[in-house]
Amino acid sequence: MADEEHGQTSVKLPARDIPPPRTISPQARQALIAGAATPATNWPAATDLAGWREQLAASNAMWEPMAQAMLATLPVTIDTVQIAGVTCHDCVPDAGTADDGPVYLFIHGGAFVFGGGAFAKATGARQAAALGCRVVLVDYRMPPDHPYPAAPEDCLAVYRALQAGTDPRRIVIGGSSAGGNLAAAVTLMIRDQGLPLPAGLVLLTPEVDLTESGDSFLTNEELDVVLKRGLPECNALYASGHDLTQAYLSPLFGDFTRGFPPTLVQTGTRDLFLSNSVLFHRKLREAGVDAELHVWEAMPHAGFGWGEVPENREIEREVARFIGRVVPQQS
Repeated sequence: MADEEHGQTSVKLPARDIPPPRTISPQARQALIAGAATPATNWPAATDLAGWREQLAASNAMWEPMAQAMLATLPVTIDTVQIAGVTCHDCVPDAGTADDGPVYLFIHGGAFVFGGGAFAKATGARQAAALGCRVVLVDYRMPPDHPYPAAPEDCLAVYRALQAGTDPRRIVIGGSSAGGNLAAAVTLMIRDQGLPLPAGLVLLTPEVDLTESGDSFLTNEELDVVLKRGLPECNALYASGHDLTQAYLSPLFGDFTRGFPPTLVQTGTRDLFLSNSVLFHRKLREAGVDAELHVWEAMPHAGFGWGEVPENREIEREVARFIGRVVPQQS
């Protein structure tokens, strides 16, 4: 099959069944089997704002019970506050944290449109319980009512307020999926505005290229049982007419030679965003940035679900180790 645009010939693969491998835990295999039975989501056109509002209402109704169940069991104290005018969920493990310990500024995922409210609160609480540190979850503004640049501006405002009262060498910024995009974008904004950089950056299966040009957007299509195809409609809704190659929209296209903090990047071999992570890690390394890339066997987008899966716990241990490395305990 010829690729007329590039004058290349595509590889034609036969139809085949790809079972869960035996190299992963039984719980992870079950997560892949369950995900394979779930159909791909059909998104509205970026211009169909009413359709997006319906999708958002349906998503909130679906995730609310799960979020409330999580919040009822997690040993975390949550204080929902306004920081620089932005709603945040300040989550502290009931076991307590050191006064000079790390502060994990976390940005939730959800294709830039979903994952706010109760689910964002539960996400922050889960991170605090797993990592044993204070987590400030940014419940940023989202489309369809608040497209770019509302979300990164909210995250920047929260960081600016936090670092005014907390040593930035104790702050680590993290995010998952769309939140990984925002975490990387706001770190570029922090640097460009001359603010002190955070101690580190954690990017979990990040959507750092809104043009979705990487190889895995084709090779892992449908193989990723969580995110079965790309998100061009979500990306267009979020970008609201801006050029997708702008660095604050697609951090992969940013310039990292002018300074960037140590970064951990996580993905899986079945992750639709695998190429995002690989390309971003290489770009950081080429710029001389301290960067780690962690790739999990057969893992789809955002891990093996929400259950007690050993591989999911491994990710949390790696993030905790990384935070401990970049925010050393004070003597």
